[in-house]
Amino acid sequence: MSGWRKWTLILLGASAALLVPWMAVLAVTLPGTARVHHWSLAWIGLDVLLATGCAATALLGLRDDARSRLTASATASVAVLDAWLDITTAHSGPALLQALACAVAEGVVAGVCAGVALSEGHRRTECR
Repeated sequence: MSGWRKWTLILLGASAALLVPWMAVLAVTLPGTARVHHWSLAWIGLDVLLATGCAATALLGLRDDARSRLTASATASVAVLDAWLDITTAHSGPALLQALACAVAEGVVAGVCAGVALSEGHRRTECR
C-alpha cells in the first residue's frame, strides 16, 4: 500500500472517529423542529441529482464505459439519502405512507446502482 493511500485511509478513519462526539453535540443542541426556507428547491435539487446520476450511469453503461461504476456508486448513495430524508421528514399518516412507498422505489434504484457499481462487466476506461 502506498504511503499516500495509507495516510488517506488513516485520515478517513480519524474523521469517522471525530464525527462521533460531533453527532452527540448535535443530538443535544439541535432543535426538534425547524422552519426551512427554499424547502421545495432542496427537494427538487435532490431529485435532479438522482435523475442526473441515473442518466449518467445509463449513458456511460450503454457505452461500456468503466466510469458508469463511479456514477452508479454515487447515485446509489443519493437514492439512500433521498429515502432517508423522505421518511425522517414526513408527517405521520398518509404522508409517511407515501414516503415509505417512495423509499421502496429509491431502494430499488440504490440496489440496481450498487449492482452496476460492483459489476465486473465494464472494462473500457479511456476518455472520449
